[in-house]
Amino acid sequence: MNEAHLTDALARIAASEPAIWISRPEPSAVAEAKARAPRGPLSGTLFAVKDNIDVVGLPTTAGCPAYAYTPAASAQAVDRLLQAGGVFVGKTNLDQFATGLVGTRSPYGVLESVAAPGVIAGGSSSGSAVAVAAGLVDIALGTDTAGSGRVPAAMNGIVGLKPTRGLISTTGVVPACRSLDCVSVFARTCAEAELALACTVDLDTRSGSEGFAAMATPRIGVPRPDQLEWFGDDDAAELFAAALDRLRDLGAQIVEIDFDPFLAAGRLLYEGPWIAERVAAIGEFVSAHPDDVHPVVRDVVVAGADRTAADAYRGAYRLEELLTAAAGTWKQIDMLALPTTAIAPTVAETLADPHGVHARLGVYTTFVNLMDLCALSLPAGLRPSGAPFGLQLVGPALTDGLLLKIGR
Repeated sequence: MNEAHLTDALARIAASEPAIWISRPEPSAVAEAKARAPRGPLSGTLFAVKDNIDVVGLPTTAGCPAYAYTPAASAQAVDRLLQAGGVFVGKTNLDQFATGLVGTRSPYGVLESVAAPGVIAGGSSSGSAVAVAAGLVDIALGTDTAGSGRVPAAMNGIVGLKPTRGLISTTGVVPACRSLDCVSVFARTCAEAELALACTVDLDTRSGSEGFAAMATPRIGVPRPDQLEWFGDDDAAELFAAALDRLRDLGAQIVEIDFDPFLAAGRLLYEGPWIAERVAAIGEFVSAHPDDVHPVVRDVVVAGADRTAADAYRGAYRLEELLTAAAGTWKQIDMLALPTTAIAPTVAETLADPHGVHARLGVYTTFVNLMDLCALSLPAGLRPSGAPFGLQLVGPALTDGLLLKIGR
């Protein structure tokens, strides 16, 4: 990217929807950083960062102005992108404290789907997804605890990669549920997402995803038809069926599986003791600044305050039971294929029923981190309304490379 192209890109960013951004460096600082950037695999690549991830020189707000602090160092994932030659251009909007799959829980504004105005952008990484979908940046970092790196990808018709837990360091990330949090990647293609993953992977934490090659006939599990809930969205059901046909055409073997253990594990995230992790992360701040916290976010955090240590043990025992029940399924399949979301709600519908819409959005995403899996959301067509549909591939830990290869 030459100087003229960078100037044009920064002008487009400056003229873009203000709610995408929470803060941005001055254009002159971006140009200087680009001039100093090392040559690497991401040379000339513009990237944005969700504002619960530290970038030195800019405040981290986590979507809450009263929480803002100035970090002394950038998150490790940001440093890795910079070391690979990436050019940082701004910090993006999010559901406050990364609590939500909707993109409507921010004092910095509500974002809509780039592909379908009026439809939610999805959350919590709404700004990062919109920045990529709008062509303002090449890649963006988000986070994903319950689906926050996949739901907004689906809502905007782009690629959203939720890597294996620990594959990308969460050092310098404001925790939501520390034991489950992941840094996620948004891109327009699987190749770009794979390159970003390769540049950010924390090889000191867990081995990378190199070495995984797509097998000739991958066995792809799908829930039994009676276990798929579409919430009245027949268009999404048809698009999912078409995506499975495409996988068959590519040589995959589609295997029906019992999806109940996965659904039950997903319900533990908000109905079980893990909700107390949000209290551990931001409970003291919420108690001290109740009027500065979005009311829906406050409700979610407060709901976790009554969980006990005994509840935590019961939840852990229940999760182990479900992992054991699912273990046999993984002997039959190499990955799962699911809708990323079954619905594409409007902003108005979401504001009218924030908890209900959130629960429906997360049916096929919330189990993934609890069960130590990796996942990839792919654009898989448009509804007649224009709202995108996302296909989600889910695999065991450290099969990230396989998902990306099948995704391509």
